[in-house]
Amino acid sequence: MGITVSDYLISRLASLGVEEFFGLPGDYNFNIIESVENNPKTNWVGCTNELNAGYAADGYARIKGYGALITTFGVGELSAINAIAGSMSEFVPVVKIVGVPDTKHIEQNALIHHNLNTPDYHAFIKAYSNVVETAAFLNEQNAKEEIDRVLNVLINTKKPVYIAIPVDICDKIIDDTYNVEVQKSDENNLNEAVNSALELIENSQNPVILADVMVKRFCAKEQLYKFVKKTNYPVTTFLMSKDLINDYEFSNYIGTYVGKHANIKAYQTISNSDCPIFIGAVISDINTHGFDLKFNPNDFINIQGNYTVVKNKMYKNVLMKDILEILCEKITNKTSVQAGYDYYYSQVEPSKDKINTEYFYYKLQEFLREGDNLILETGLINLAGAKLRIKKNVSVNNQILWGSIGWATGAALGVDMADKNARTILVTGEGSHQLSAQEISTMMRNNLRPVIFVINNEGYTIERILSDDPMDKFNDIAKWNYSKLPYVFGENVYSISVSNDIELCEAFRTIEKEQENKMCYIEMHFDMFELPELAKKAIDGLKLSKL
Repeated sequence: MGITVSDYLISRLASLGVEEFFGLPGDYNFNIIESVENNPKTNWVGCTNELNAGYAADGYARIKGYGALITTFGVGELSAINAIAGSMSEFVPVVKIVGVPDTKHIEQNALIHHNLNTPDYHAFIKAYSNVVETAAFLNEQNAKEEIDRVLNVLINTKKPVYIAIPVDICDKIIDDTYNVEVQKSDENNLNEAVNSALELIENSQNPVILADVMVKRFCAKEQLYKFVKKTNYPVTTFLMSKDLINDYEFSNYIGTYVGKHANIKAYQTISNSDCPIFIGAVISDINTHGFDLKFNPNDFINIQGNYTVVKNKMYKNVLMKDILEILCEKITNKTSVQAGYDYYYSQVEPSKDKINTEYFYYKLQEFLREGDNLILETGLINLAGAKLRIKKNVSVNNQILWGSIGWATGAALGVDMADKNARTILVTGEGSHQLSAQEISTMMRNNLRPVIFVINNEGYTIERILSDDPMDKFNDIAKWNYSKLPYVFGENVYSISVSNDIELCEAFRTIEKEQENKMCYIEMHFDMFELPELAKKAIDGLKLSKL
């Protein structure tokens, strides 16, 4: 049976669970957007700019598994490339769809709008090829085959991909059967990896598990949880996967790993282990708090989405799900861990004079419910999030590796669209918020009710701390009246500005009720250098790692 190219692409993405498509319209992508609007399973979400739309697609994919972004040729797609690079950096599977001029103009190399002065219809796919796993420029002959190929790469690698569709190709008729290529483990490599890992584990005295974000990306949480419960080895997490393990369900959880700066139990457990088992770990500077890790590579097991390394030997085409499943069946070396840990925010006396950062994060920790979606902005907020005690089924979303300020507000839109029945809670700084605050209007337009906390500390505080002179003017930003900002975009909002802990406490009480029916927006005035204790230590560690 036949189907148009654009209808086929949209229907395939819908089958993967993509119901919302983010982006902006342009005269080269009208046909694609019409396919979204004509499909009963999909909706178009128009955003205020392409960069924010990319952030939204990224946030959506973190919750739903996959996301999609549609822009026009040249001007639209280049505006979004930073967002897609972030998705590439953090293994977030987003499909970047671009409407391009028709085949006739391409063949004639005609100079038409949104092109460079010397026409180059492939300039932008070349740019994107550096920040996606694979890219395709469709024509009448390759459209079906290339869509299938690119989507298979998306599914198997969990990385973003790029598809350019000329206007006239959108309406070409192709076959609607989908050729799925599901990646499987190489049996020989899998068995060798299992045997090598088992030998190391069974002969160890102090094994420890460090689980991280690739477990989520490669949908292996079920297998991880079985392994953690079966072995009862102490288990810790990096910042990128703050929500992966919690002490409500796992008595062997020893808290988030933050190097030697805090949570010494996790640091010493990793350092003293004769068999650290890293599962889905991203070993980057901030995620490890300045590469503050001590272990012998010859005792090290590194399980990733589609490969495993044991004692410095790599076993390719070994899927995380498969090796965890088999290890869980065969392992006999178990251990006993003392239940409980104390590395989380505790109650502090509220101040009448200012907002104490430790008080805010304690109240946020208390405010969180099971099933909430929390988005933490790049910078100090991410670092402070390491100490939060997370309840069951709370999703914590951050961008530790790419670290693009402004990401969180756009991502919150996507997260909320992906899970409308849950509460979406955004914590951002005013400097980052200025880059993407206009997406509040898209939230209101779609009747979303996020809770948004904006920390106003008069500039780029983390940059001040990292600068030689904290008062350099380039770290100052324009002063906005943030609590009035939401009313520019709509009326269905509770918005307030608070300046001390007493006012903040009252605001938390109010938003518990108000959030049921409207967006809640809380501007919090912090002292310029009011930092969580962990953030101070972490920044000192990052400075030392660069010496």
